[in-house]
Amino acid sequence: MTNYAYTIWIPLIPVFMFLILGLFGMKMKGSLAGILGTLGLLTITVLSYFTAYLYFFKTGEPEGGFQAITAYNIEWLAFTDTLRIHMGVLLDPISVMMLVVITTVSLMVHIYSIGYMKGEQGFQRFFAFLSLFTFSMLGLVIATNIFQMYIFWELVGVSSFLLIGFYYQKPSAVAASKKAFIVTRFADFGFLVGILIVSYFTGTFDFDLLTSGDGNIFQTIGAASFMGVSAITWALLLIFMGGAGKSALFPFHIWLPDAMEGPTPVSALIHAATMVVAGVYLVARMFVVFHFQAPGALEVVGYVGAFTSLFAAVIACTQFDIKRILAFSTLSQIGYMILALGVSEYGDEAGVGYMASMFHLFTHAMFKALLFLGAGSIIHAVHNNDLRNMGNLRKYMPITFITFAIAWLAICGIPPFAGFWSKDEILVAAFEKNKLIFFSSVFVAGLTAFYMSRLFFSVFFGKKQHYHHEPHESPLVMTFPLMFLALASIVAGFVPFHDLITSDGKSFETHLNYSIAIPSVAIAVLGMFIAFLLYYKESKVPDKISKSLGIFYTATLNKFYFDEIYLFVTRKILFNCVSQPIAWFDRHVIDGFMNSIAWAIQKSSFKMRDLQSGQVQQYAFVFVSGAIILVLCFAYWLN
Repeated sequence: MTNYAYTIWIPLIPVFMFLILGLFGMKMKGSLAGILGTLGLLTITVLSYFTAYLYFFKTGEPEGGFQAITAYNIEWLAFTDTLRIHMGVLLDPISVMMLVVITTVSLMVHIYSIGYMKGEQGFQRFFAFLSLFTFSMLGLVIATNIFQMYIFWELVGVSSFLLIGFYYQKPSAVAASKKAFIVTRFADFGFLVGILIVSYFTGTFDFDLLTSGDGNIFQTIGAASFMGVSAITWALLLIFMGGAGKSALFPFHIWLPDAMEGPTPVSALIHAATMVVAGVYLVARMFVVFHFQAPGALEVVGYVGAFTSLFAAVIACTQFDIKRILAFSTLSQIGYMILALGVSEYGDEAGVGYMASMFHLFTHAMFKALLFLGAGSIIHAVHNNDLRNMGNLRKYMPITFITFAIAWLAICGIPPFAGFWSKDEILVAAFEKNKLIFFSSVFVAGLTAFYMSRLFFSVFFGKKQHYHHEPHESPLVMTFPLMFLALASIVAGFVPFHDLITSDGKSFETHLNYSIAIPSVAIAVLGMFIAFLLYYKESKVPDKISKSLGIFYTATLNKFYFDEIYLFVTRKILFNCVSQPIAWFDRHVIDGFMNSIAWAIQKSSFKMRDLQSGQVQQYAFVFVSGAIILVLCFAYWLN
C-alpha cells in the first residue's frame, strides 16, 4: 500500500503562502509576491498530479473498485465516544479528481494574474487571498468528515468575500461581496442544521461510515419524521440547501452575477473549478445516502438542477456584459451537473448520471476557466465589458481568438471537444430516468449554443469599432494559460471517466449513443447558426426581435426581477413590517418596562435613604412615635 501521508502538504503549502504573503507581501517588490504564490501552486499541482497517477494507475484496484484511503487523520474535538471531529485527508476517486481540477485551474489563474494584476494596488494582497481560497477549497474536498467539510466550506465563503470585494474602493464591489456572503450564509445555516440532524441520529460525522452503503447506521432514525417527511429526507434537503447556496442554484442564484465585480481571474477561479462546484461535490460525496436513504430528496435535486439550467440559459441570451453572460452560463452548466446526479442510480451502468456529473465538472472547469480568462484578456485590451462596445477583435488578438473559439466549441457541445462527451453522458442519463428533464436539457443545449455564439460573434466579428486605443494581444504570461486550457478543453473529453470515477468505484462500459448525440449536436448547430445570422455582421434584426418579444424580453433582460423581489421582501416586508415593529416594541415596551423599574427603584431609594440621615433627634422622634403607635394599637386590641 502506497503511503499517501505526504498529501497533507497539498493544503498546507497554500496556507503557508497565505501567511507569508499576508505578513511580508508589502515588503516584496515588483512581481515577487505573485511569483512566490505561483511557485507554491506549482508545487502542489505536481503533488496532486502525482497523487492522481499513484491512485488511479498504480495502487488502485479496478477489479474490486477504487477504495477510499484515509491518508492522514487527527482528532480535533470529541463530543462522545463515537461523535468526534477529525481533521484529515480522504483520497477517493472524486477527491483525487478535484485535487487535479482545483490545482490546475488555480495554477493557471496565478500565472495569468501576474500579468493581469500587474501594477494594481494590493497586488500582494490579491495573491495572499488566492492562496487562502485555494487552501479552503482543498481542505473542503479532502475532508474525512462532513463537519471538516463545513469548516472549510465557511472558510471558502470568507475567502470569496475577500476576493469579490478586492476593489474595496468601489461601492459596487463591496455590495457584491456582502451579497455573496449573506446569501450563502442563509443557505449554510440549512447545511449546518442538516449536519446536526444526521449526527444526532447516526452518532458520527465520518464519511466512511455515512456512505458505507449498508444503511445500518441510519436504522436509529427509524420512523422519525416531520410533516410527514422522514428526518433523514429533511436532513439531506437541508444539506442540499447549503450546496444550492454555494453553487448558486435557484433560488440562491442572485449573488453569482454580481460576483463579477471582483477581478476577472477571481471570476475564473470561483466560476470554473472551485467555489460554485462545491455544491455539486457535496451531493456527490453524499450520493449514497441520498440514493438509498432519501430518493425523494434526490428527485428534488434533479428538478432544481434542471430548472436552474433552463432559467439561467434563458437569462444569458439577453445580457450584454461579457462576464455576466459567462456567469449565467456557469449557473446553467452547474444545473446540468446537479440534474445528472438527480437522475442517477447507484452502481454499474445505472450510475451513468453520477459519472456524467463528475465528468462534466472536470471538462467544464477547463473550458469555463478558459472562457473567463479569455474574457479577461479581451477586457484588458478594450477596457470595457459591454458586447455592444466590442467587435472585430480577431484581427487584433489572434491567440485569444483561437483559444476562445476552442472554449466556445467545447461549451456548445461540438465534437470532438470536451464539452460534447460529458454533455452527451448527462443527456443519456436524463433520457433513461426522466423524459421531462431530458427534453429540458436538450433545449438548454440549444440555448447554450445560441448565447455563447452571440457572445463569440459579437466580440470577434460583428461591427467594426473605433477604439480609443488600438487593442493588442495580451503578454505571454496571460496567453500561456489560455493555450494550456485550450489544449485541456480538447483532450479532457477523452479521459475514461467510466473507468475512474463511478458511483460505486467500479468501472463499466459506455458507448456513444447516436440517437441522443446527433439530435443534441443538431440543436446546438441550429443555435450557433441562428446566432451567426444575427450577430456575425452588424444588423438591426436583433433589436427588432427584442422589441417584438415585448415584456418577456424586458423581464429576461432584468433577470426576471429576482433582485428586485428579494429587495422588496427584505426591505418592505422584513425590515418595515417585521424588523421595525420589533424594534419599536423593544425600545418602547421592553426598554420602557425596564426603565420604569429602574425609575421606581431610584425614587424609592432616595426616599428610603432619608431614614438613615444620622440625626439623633430624628431617630428619637421615630422611636417614640413608633412606641406610641404600638401602645395605641395594643390598647385598641384589648378593648
